[in-house]
Amino acid sequence: MNRCYRISLLTAALSAALPLHASNPETAAADRSPTELAAVRVQAAQPHAKNTQSNSFGVGDWKNTPASITVLDRELLDSRHVRTLSELAYNDASLGDSYAPVGYYQNIAIRGFALDTATGYRFNGLTIAGEQRLALENVQQVEILKGEAGLAAGVIAPGGVINYVGKRPAEVRSVTLGTDSEGSRYAAIDVGHWVTPRIGLRFNAAWDDSSSYIDNADGRRNFYSLATDWLIGERGKLEVDANYQTSAQRSASGYQLLGATALPRNVDRKKMLGHQAWQEPVGIDSTNITALHTFDFNSAWQSRVSASYSRSVIDDNVAFAYGCYYAAECADGSVPGNYFAPNGDYDIYDYRSPDDTRRNQQLRAELRGRFSTGGVEHQLTFGADYFDRTVDKRRNVNEYVGTANIHDKHVPQFAPSPLQPGPSVRRLDSTQKSLFLLDRMSFADDWQVLAGGRFVRLDERAFDKRGNLERSSRLSRFLPQAALIWSANDELNLYASYAQGISLGQEAPFWTTNEGTFLPAVRSRQLEMGAKYTPSDALTLGAALFRISQPFQYAKPDDSAYGYTFVQEGQQNHIGLELSAQGRVTERLLLTASASALRARARNTGTPAYEGHPLINVPSTRASLHADYALPFVAGLSVTGGWRYASSNVATADGRVRAPSYNVADVGLRFQHQLREHAVNWNLSVDNVFNRFYWRDTGSSSGDYYLFPGAPRQARLSVTVAL
Repeated sequence: MNRCYRISLLTAALSAALPLHASNPETAAADRSPTELAAVRVQAAQPHAKNTQSNSFGVGDWKNTPASITVLDRELLDSRHVRTLSELAYNDASLGDSYAPVGYYQNIAIRGFALDTATGYRFNGLTIAGEQRLALENVQQVEILKGEAGLAAGVIAPGGVINYVGKRPAEVRSVTLGTDSEGSRYAAIDVGHWVTPRIGLRFNAAWDDSSSYIDNADGRRNFYSLATDWLIGERGKLEVDANYQTSAQRSASGYQLLGATALPRNVDRKKMLGHQAWQEPVGIDSTNITALHTFDFNSAWQSRVSASYSRSVIDDNVAFAYGCYYAAECADGSVPGNYFAPNGDYDIYDYRSPDDTRRNQQLRAELRGRFSTGGVEHQLTFGADYFDRTVDKRRNVNEYVGTANIHDKHVPQFAPSPLQPGPSVRRLDSTQKSLFLLDRMSFADDWQVLAGGRFVRLDERAFDKRGNLERSSRLSRFLPQAALIWSANDELNLYASYAQGISLGQEAPFWTTNEGTFLPAVRSRQLEMGAKYTPSDALTLGAALFRISQPFQYAKPDDSAYGYTFVQEGQQNHIGLELSAQGRVTERLLLTASASALRARARNTGTPAYEGHPLINVPSTRASLHADYALPFVAGLSVTGGWRYASSNVATADGRVRAPSYNVADVGLRFQHQLREHAVNWNLSVDNVFNRFYWRDTGSSSGDYYLFPGAPRQARLSVTVAL
């Protein structure tokens, strides 16, 4: 059973402060010898914001990575009060929501492709289960790695991956308290210390008692994490990160098109569709553990052995608003039952799926080294990777209980279903075994050639709701990757890259003839050309032009009994241009800006009405801007502002219905000062300052499409005190 305890902010602050008086950082440093202090400081240094910890072209700086990458540092995450995946997507124009309900785990899309929750999210470069509420309190920076393909992780959606880089041990002691215009209460602590010159710890914890802008969707969250570094001898190092989180919040259902042809009007985004008094919160418990051991044989060669374990348990409880199969206006079959009725009627289902358990386990061993052959410098990376993914579920309850309307002032109350979930059974067992190799070759001072690939074998067994074997498959593929980099001068690099990837086939929705069938895995191909310019150490400018293609998977209209069959037919092509600017523009102005133009189309599908227009939930243009300006007349005071834009968003397969374009503006203030020799940082932000209504998401789940409105105006305030 999920348990999430309420605590007061005062209790959180006292819990954080009491153990901290025992050791003054300056006194502790003075007790060590100068030699010991130097060793600790070198090992505890945080990665530079322009460096990426994990990508398919090896660890390296931003400029010499032939891929489009955005790095969001801790300062930006704090100033924007980023605490959910959907809020993270605000900060890069290449990202968008892809079925991201309030109160549930969320997913996003990169370059128009929804991330695979099995492999699209990582912590310290290792895969974690994406079906969890990903916490950010223990994260130093977030890496958005676009266009990552087979060399990065074998079987993976082609859009890219999100990598969370954990905080490392350092001399840190801070308490953060926060609230918002809805009355939420938030507390977090960040405590780090080098216990000895060779053993360091970093503890993070957060308690979130959130009041949602959606009625009846308040939630609670407890989070705890511990990071340890152990310097083993002169050459070895062990880094271990572990975190645990529990949360409880009612999930808000999304809207659907009325009669499959019209957007809902006069929507009250504060209303929870289908709310029933007996509806329980969705509970999500998650555990993530990663470990990395490095050993330097000499200055040129290093071994890296890493392992991870990720587990998420979801107690799914929803009074789910879905379709109109039982509504009077849909009874004659003239309106598709998997949409709301033309008058706004919708059916309510008692949906319960407790103990939905997802586990990811990964083991990776690699060797990295440098050597020369003639006039060519080589940076070689090769190794092996093992990844196992399991899904255990109970036979769910999904029963119709009544019909309501989107304009009901009060949702009618119905009796819940008397049915109970069945026993837990294994539903999926998926194993990937792979070998990978990458060679970065440098010619003179101007050219670099990167060549490599991954050979991956995928073994999968899928089971039905009773645990009977439904499908057993084996797939082996070699996925090549190559890139060319030219250093035009000290500030400008130009690059071109090619990669192949493979992603799992999708499952046919229940309303298609072949419902429940998993289609075969599909191969993607990616081409990218780009430029990276660093006019100063503090500012980066980037541009990337890309093309990604893979087989198109969709419900094809036909003469079958259900009227649709889920197929792979034709190709979907995503062609786009991305622009980015990040860093310090002037002494007082910090900027994070990006723009994306994307043409996502399907062709040769056999269904002409589905071609020649943008694909669902892929706006043609997006832009994101966040600025931080330090005011010259008040020391420590900064004004912040943001702007988000998305063009109209297709909401039907035939392109006839679109969610309108939107502009959203955000503002804020930051004030830093000293209070009795303690650094204090006040942070005020107001999102959607003009209270604009907009549809932020037209994403899909299990083959059905939903509409989620953006949040109304919200003010948030936090204060961080360094102790």
